[in-house]
Amino acid sequence: MKKEIIIKHLGYVLLINSFFLFISFLISWFLNEESAIPLLFSAIICIIIGGFPLVFVEPTDNISFGEGLTIVVLGWLLTCLVGTLPYIMWGGEFTFANAWFESVSGFTTTGSTILNNIEGLPKGILFWRSSTHWIGGIGIILFVLLILPQKKGAKINIYNAEISNLSKLNFRYRLKNIVRILAIVYVSLTFLETLILYFLGMSFFDAVNHSFATIATGGFSTKNLSVAAFNNVSIEMVITFFMLISGIHFGLIAGTFIGRKENVFRSSVVKAYISIMLIGVLLVALKLYYSGYYDWWASLRYASFQVISLGTTTGFATADTPNWPIFARIILIYFTIQCAMVGSTSGGLKFDRIYMLFKLIGKQIKLLKHPNAIFVTKMDGKPISEQLEQQTTVFILLYIFTFFMTTFILTAMNIDGMTAFSASIATIGNVGPGFGDVSSLGNFGALPDAAKYVLSINMLLGRLEIFNVLSLFMLRGS
Repeated sequence: MKKEIIIKHLGYVLLINSFFLFISFLISWFLNEESAIPLLFSAIICIIIGGFPLVFVEPTDNISFGEGLTIVVLGWLLTCLVGTLPYIMWGGEFTFANAWFESVSGFTTTGSTILNNIEGLPKGILFWRSSTHWIGGIGIILFVLLILPQKKGAKINIYNAEISNLSKLNFRYRLKNIVRILAIVYVSLTFLETLILYFLGMSFFDAVNHSFATIATGGFSTKNLSVAAFNNVSIEMVITFFMLISGIHFGLIAGTFIGRKENVFRSSVVKAYISIMLIGVLLVALKLYYSGYYDWWASLRYASFQVISLGTTTGFATADTPNWPIFARIILIYFTIQCAMVGSTSGGLKFDRIYMLFKLIGKQIKLLKHPNAIFVTKMDGKPISEQLEQQTTVFILLYIFTFFMTTFILTAMNIDGMTAFSASIATIGNVGPGFGDVSSLGNFGALPDAAKYVLSINMLLGRLEIFNVLSLFMLRGS
């Protein structure tokens, strides 16, 4: 494994972070905030450390899959570490444990926070906090692929290490086009939502920050009460729409606009995903209405926002869901496990895997009746290999095992069962809020530091989809 090549690509990671740190500094400097110095120093540190490998290490087109995997995993770890710099230099509520948790939560687009007073932060720090979502949403590694001067031979192994096999089914493009498509869809959705939110009455600063968090399906808000602070139905409807869209495979979104056969309207997976979301909204709304919590329209308003917010792993809030009936909370917990589609910015198990699981169950039932027959599983008309079927099944089992083990560890720290269970699911799914002490309008600040480190690992495992981390250790051990 060529360490100098890995270091060179980690240099690109640092330079991308320095760009957003510098924009955050300019905001603080223009507003004459004290956070300008911490942000400037953080940007300079990233530029100096990130620049050295680019000067002294020769470029190469020959990168193995193991090197690509190492770049992906270390790139995410380094990015999260760099993200702590402005927080630690600023101070306030940011001990190292808190800064690390907030940084990991931001870059993995989890949206869990340790902050008790978000509105007390300078705008430069708030913008950096939202930027970590936007960088992490499309993926810091895809940013690197976008700017890499190397030819396809170097990019392909980095790409293969970052993108899951299941999400590649709807990317029927060349590699360079895939990265461009992701970037164009991502930027276009962010720009469009920002404009609409601004015209609906948000300040331009709030509109940008909430668009960053929505399209990245992250959930960091500039307000202590999240989206509830605006108390504006039109704003909630727009954010709900963009959360739902951001949970759809970006390749299918692009295909819809350029007239390809693989598009949103022809995909059975998309139809099933939206149908399940709507059923969840309807069930929660009916329960809230018949339990006397709200009138019908208010029940539909809060149910649609919360189900889609958690079901896309965004994590914005307009209501304090722990006070809802247990039936509604169980549905919300289910959606924090299922989440949205592969190829989107969503985390969690991904709806496509659940969809495939039910197809595999149907296949096994057919095999019981016709043991010698050959059945091929298909998704959107594309055959699924047995290897991918096995990989999906193992991933689901490993995912469930991981959040149960995390729950076990947290309860050993004397954290109550509901808080431990929901925090485990919310962090590995990159969802954000849970129930108990870490509810939609609460935070993770009161948890012990050890729990914050455990949950940070959970967030990274969820963002890297577990297999990448395990594969890295296996490659190093072989």
